[in-house]
Amino acid sequence: MRLDALPAALGQVVGNRGLVTDGSDLDPYRHDWRHMFKGRPLCAVLPRNTREVAEVMQLCAASGVAVVPHGGNTGLSGGATPDESGQQVVLSLARMNAIRDIDVIGETIEVEAGCVLQTAQEAVDEKGLLLPITLAAEGSARIGGIVSTNAGGTNVLRYGMARSRILGLEVVTADGQVINGLRRLRKDNAGYDWKQWFIGSEGTLGIVTAAVLQLAPKPRHRVTALLAIPSPADALQVLCAARNAIGETLTGFELMAGSALELVTRHQHLKVPLGASAWYVLLEASSSLPGLRDATEAFLGDVLEREIATDGVVAESERQEADLWTLRESITEAEGREGRSVKHDVSVPISSIPDFLKTADEAVMRSFPDVRINTFGHAGDGNLHYNVIVPTYLDAAALNQLVHDVVVSFGGSISAEHGIGQYRVNELERCRASVELAIARRIKDALDPQNLLNPGKVLALR
Repeated sequence: MRLDALPAALGQVVGNRGLVTDGSDLDPYRHDWRHMFKGRPLCAVLPRNTREVAEVMQLCAASGVAVVPHGGNTGLSGGATPDESGQQVVLSLARMNAIRDIDVIGETIEVEAGCVLQTAQEAVDEKGLLLPITLAAEGSARIGGIVSTNAGGTNVLRYGMARSRILGLEVVTADGQVINGLRRLRKDNAGYDWKQWFIGSEGTLGIVTAAVLQLAPKPRHRVTALLAIPSPADALQVLCAARNAIGETLTGFELMAGSALELVTRHQHLKVPLGASAWYVLLEASSSLPGLRDATEAFLGDVLEREIATDGVVAESERQEADLWTLRESITEAEGREGRSVKHDVSVPISSIPDFLKTADEAVMRSFPDVRINTFGHAGDGNLHYNVIVPTYLDAAALNQLVHDVVVSFGGSISAEHGIGQYRVNELERCRASVELAIARRIKDALDPQNLLNPGKVLALR
C-alpha cells in the first residue's frame, strides 16, 4: 500500500473519530511534554479496542510503516515522539480507557492501557484497596505508558517499581498478533515469563493494550515528616534508623538539597516549615495497624537527639501532609522557571549516595564552573535526579557524558525511572556493556524484525 493511501485505510479501522491527519489536532502528537523533541507524524490513530490495535499494526506492517505508541505524553525522554520524516504513525491508546474488573478478594485490577493512573487509583480506593504506583504526573499518565516505561515514583521503597505490580499483560505484536496473558496469578512458573520482555521496553517490542495489576491493602494510618539534615551521609543514617524503628511501614524517603527548596520558595511561593538547611528529608510511613504515629515520633526524637537530623516537623493533618509533598513535587517546575537545566535520572547503590554526590559535584564544578547543581530524588531506593542548571551556551552532551561516567564508575544506571527514549539512547550505547546491548538487539530483531515499533528509541538506529 502506498504511504499516502495508508491514513484512509487506517480510518476504515478506527473510524473518523479515531483518525487525526492534519491541523492543530495533530499538535499533541508532534512534541514531548518538555518540548525537547519535535516530530512530524503521518497521522495519529486512536483505536477503541484490542482488535483495532491489531488491525492497525497489520496494515502498518504490510506497508513497512513505523508505529510510535503514545500514552499520556508525560515521559521525560522523548519516547513517545515521532521523527521528522512524516512517515510514522502515532498510535494513541487514549480511547482504550476502561477498567475491566476489580477483584477485591484477589486484590487485582484489570485495566486497559489508556486508563489514567489516577482514575484507576480512585476506583480501587472506593473498594478499600490501594494501587501503590504514585507519580507526580498521575493525573495524566496512562497505564500503558507506566507499564512500557516501568515507571517508578515515590513508593518504590516499599512497593517496588511498576514491574513488581504487574501480574499479566495483553500485548499486540509488531505483525498484529494478540498475546492474551491477562493472568491474575501470584505464582506461575510455566515457561518463560514473556511479559517481562515488554515491561520497560518503551513500546519497542510490542503494544501493551491491557494489564492486570496487583493491589495492596489500603493503609488506615499515615505519618509524614520533613527533617533538616546536615549531609547526605546523615540522611542515610536517618534511613537506617527509620528501617530499624518502623520497618516495612516506611513508604517514602525523599532527599532534597536545600538549594532545591530555595527554588521552590522563590518561584512557587511556597513556605518551608523549617529553617534553612543544606539538605532535607521528606519521609512517609503508612500502616493498617495502630501505633504508627507513636513509633515514628519516637524515631524522630532519637535522630534529633543524635544530631543526624537538626530539626523536624510532623504533619498534623491531611492538608499539612499534602503541603509537605507539594514542596517535593514542585521542585521540577521551580527549576524550569529558574532557567535551562540538564537533567540526569540516575541510580547508584544506596550506600554510595554520599560519595557519588561528592565525586559528581567536584567533577561538574571543575569542568563547568558556571553551573548550579540541583539534586533531589528517591534516596530510599538510590534514585537521584541530579539536575544541573546551566547557561544557554553550555554543551549539554559533554555534561551528560561527565555525569554518566561518574554514575557508571559507582556501578550505577544512567536511567533509573524515566527510561531511555531518544534522549539517552546514544549514552546507553556508550555506557552499557556491548554484550548486554547485543542481547537486547537479538530480542528486538526477533520480535520486531522490520524495526517498525518505535524505532530509534532505547536502541540506536543502525
